Amino acid sequence: MTGSLADIVERLHAISDELADLGLASMREALRGGEERDPAERRLAQARRSVDKAAALLEALRRDDSGE
Repeated sequence: MTGSLADIVERLHAISDELADLGLASMREALRGGEERDPAERRLAQARRSVDKAAALLEALRRDDSGE
């Protein structure tokens, strides 16, 4: 099971990076347009934090299963 958990954790980290990139792009667009913080960027940041939490939980589970 630890192999599949490691794969999922890796994919979650990749998703987190993608969400960060989308958030930065959203923020850049808002700044270019002279707008304040885009509400979409706030939601993207929230989603990224949730994905990071999921990755951390699965990483801990993987460590517990492997006895690290």
